[in-house]
Amino acid sequence: MFKEIIKGYNWDNIKKTIYSKTAKDVETALAKAYPDVNDFMALISPAAQPYIEQMAVLSRKYTQQRFGKTIQFYVPLYLTNSCINHCVYCGFNHNNDIKRIILTDDQILREVEAIKKIGDFQHILLVTGENPRDAGVDYIENAIRLVKPYFSSISIEVQPLKEEEYRQLTATGLNAVYCYQETYNKTGYKTYHPKGMKSKFDWRVDGFDRMGKAGVHKIGLGILIGLEDWRTDVTMMALHLRYLQKAYWQTKYSISFPRMRPHEGENFQPNIIMTDKELAQLVFAFRIFDHDVELAMSTREGSRFRDHMTTLGITSLSAGSKTDPGGYAVYKQELEQFAVNDDRNPDEVLKAVKKQGYEVVWKDWDLSLQ
Repeated sequence: MFKEIIKGYNWDNIKKTIYSKTAKDVETALAKAYPDVNDFMALISPAAQPYIEQMAVLSRKYTQQRFGKTIQFYVPLYLTNSCINHCVYCGFNHNNDIKRIILTDDQILREVEAIKKIGDFQHILLVTGENPRDAGVDYIENAIRLVKPYFSSISIEVQPLKEEEYRQLTATGLNAVYCYQETYNKTGYKTYHPKGMKSKFDWRVDGFDRMGKAGVHKIGLGILIGLEDWRTDVTMMALHLRYLQKAYWQTKYSISFPRMRPHEGENFQPNIIMTDKELAQLVFAFRIFDHDVELAMSTREGSRFRDHMTTLGITSLSAGSKTDPGGYAVYKQELEQFAVNDDRNPDEVLKAVKKQGYEVVWKDWDLSLQ
């Protein structure tokens, strides 16, 4: 289990190692066909910033070799904002005085109908707040059954589940699970997640092992950029990725890089501000580190930045996203989990992708090859 392996790594020592990297370390990493985690630390270090153009060239090369000139489109469908957690950075925080919504079967189908009108999406991501009482595994399974006739690939982003529950959902038609550890800094983790099941660091980090044991086709990892030193956090995520790839080698993997966005409720300010240039550096570093992993970018990021990154390493984009339950057809402007930055409709994003000589893949092409 990764929770045991992570005990062997010291956060402060990793941070010190990253910030002590030199130009020579960066050049050594860039010269390798398959960099290791130590090389990855060099590529995300401040010492690598003068090499960002060279990193971009390599990132584009490896991405086109593995994925061609394609970008996969997916759409999130928020089913509920009911949540028992007290995450200080989230609009769904249990303490926030908001209208809690749990979509009914009819409302879910209305949302699906509205989604189908705005784009030929075949890859849907079902998202819930973390409240097992109102949106537990039975509710999620029912939602999968409802949307299955309309989509070729179904993913979820929900509370961490038991191994047998992941098996249950996989048998129903689940293809992928996305779960963000938010931060691998166990000491700081409790500060951002003071109450609720999400406050249990080990239960959350163990969830990825449970997914792997259950045979989930694709597992998505991510950290929330803005909580802790991002370079140290993504290094821990890279270590986690390598562990999972070795332990569950038949599973596919995805990495996301969400930066904090405004939300309803408490006015939590990011501890760390990551610039666009630094985010680009991180994307390039991950692609050079792992040529095959899916790199996803949501509408948290602005249109100009997303357009630029589509040719340089990103392989999966959301488009036309609504981050409030029922936001496509049932309700309007109730409560977003976070404020969308790229508010273009799918057709506008599609045109921007094609303008750069890339093709949009609406379904999960990896799954379709099986």
